[in-house]
Amino acid sequence: MIHGGCLCGGVRYEYDGQILEISICHCSMCRKAQGSAYVAVSPIEAAKFRITQGSDLLREFRAVPHKARVFCGNCASPLYSARDDLPNIRRLRLGTVETPFECENVYHQYLDDKATWEQLNDDLPQHGQRAV
Repeated sequence: MIHGGCLCGGVRYEYDGQILEISICHCSMCRKAQGSAYVAVSPIEAAKFRITQGSDLLREFRAVPHKARVFCGNCASPLYSARDDLPNIRRLRLGTVETPFECENVYHQYLDDKATWEQLNDDLPQHGQRAV
């Protein structure tokens, strides 16, 4: 069981599954949503993900009509995103995970859109362009 939550502790969640993939996204939308050079996310099964505390604090923002970015309304910690066309998947923001885990399937994506000042210093697979 994987546990996590937001910065203020108001929202808590659990995931009864494993982190099998980590995407490090460098697109401009993710950079703005995170306030950082990238975001580390993992696709997880929605049916195995459960908010255990603070569901009343959850808020969402839609920068594009088909995708909700869900965050804590109190501290603004981003928790996950959900696409309307993929109802069985959530993209969990891995910075909110508190349970130690390991994952070997890690890669960078949308590097064609990365911050100009960012330097990559690892050997992870790299993927460039965003699909239109």
